[in-house]
Amino acid sequence: MEKGIKIIIVLLVVAGVVTAGIAMVKRDESKDDHVKTVKVSRGNITDKALAVGSIEPKVKVDVKSKISGVVAKLYADAGDYVKAGSPLIEIKPTPTPDQLVNAQQQLERMKINLQNAVSNFKRQKELKEQGYISESDYDNALKSYNQAKLEVTAAKDQLDLLKEGHIGAGKQKIESIVTAPISGYILDKKIEIGDPVVPLTSYQAGTVLMTMADMHDLLFRGTVDEIDVGKLKEGMPAEIKIGALPDAVIQGVLSKISLESQDKDNSVVFPVEVKLTNTHGVLLRAGYSANAEITVQKHDDVLMIPERLITFSSDTARVDVQLPDGKAKTKVIKTGLSDAMNIEVVKGLKKGEKVIEKPPKEIH
Repeated sequence: MEKGIKIIIVLLVVAGVVTAGIAMVKRDESKDDHVKTVKVSRGNITDKALAVGSIEPKVKVDVKSKISGVVAKLYADAGDYVKAGSPLIEIKPTPTPDQLVNAQQQLERMKINLQNAVSNFKRQKELKEQGYISESDYDNALKSYNQAKLEVTAAKDQLDLLKEGHIGAGKQKIESIVTAPISGYILDKKIEIGDPVVPLTSYQAGTVLMTMADMHDLLFRGTVDEIDVGKLKEGMPAEIKIGALPDAVIQGVLSKISLESQDKDNSVVFPVEVKLTNTHGVLLRAGYSANAEITVQKHDDVLMIPERLITFSSDTARVDVQLPDGKAKTKVIKTGLSDAMNIEVVKGLKKGEKVIEKPPKEIH
């Protein structure tokens, strides 16, 4: 009986050992089966600098008035295309009593000056005919007379402009109508009929009535991080992606790099401009938010692997390669251009070799 029990115990122990061995083999095989590798392949590596900004017209003009008053009539609206010189807005003058009084007094003073100039000219003319004055004295009297006539005309025109809103200057009629300074589209209308207008003078900016731009001459304006600006040069190609048009890709060329930085969101950036070279027929609007990917350097058809597979130590780059027999071998390689995802392998690997993925770090 006891002998039988011993035999059973021995058999159970042997079975347990065999089972454990099989389990160990399975775990090892499972471990080997889960080794992930990436093959060395050929492809293109592009180093890019990212600029964040928007699409803007190259030239945008603020339309202002040279006379004060209120908006009396609108000849164009936002979105309209107008040619240079076309009427945009009529301004109705609203002079103060002081302005009218000063203009009337100015006209009266000019009339008195004209009367004096006429009397002096007649006297000088008689003296010249009698030979008592020189030709130059007579010419000076004539000039004073003509100048006085011009001053009277100017004072009268100023008074008419304040009262009526327009003046007649010979065959040309000058009115208080603001005209388009350039040919282009009206981007924004900032006033309505009845709104007051402050004129543009040498000491005040004046009211912005409208903004205009030539929408056929657009560009990208944005900023790049100070880390990237040192790599940029004018003439580098760029690819512009519009946030509102995800399928549109616009080509351009870096045309301007600012010499002075700006502080933006607690970081140092440099303004850049990209000239659009090919819109592929896409209708662009001023103000579209966009990103410009500026190509700094590009290497075509090179050996490459994901940069995450490499272990960097000082100036040495190493990878673990899986050999045909399944064993791993560490190789020192020489790297080249990187796009932050993939990196060029200049030396140390061949196409098709399997580079072992690093195991994920355990979180304790």
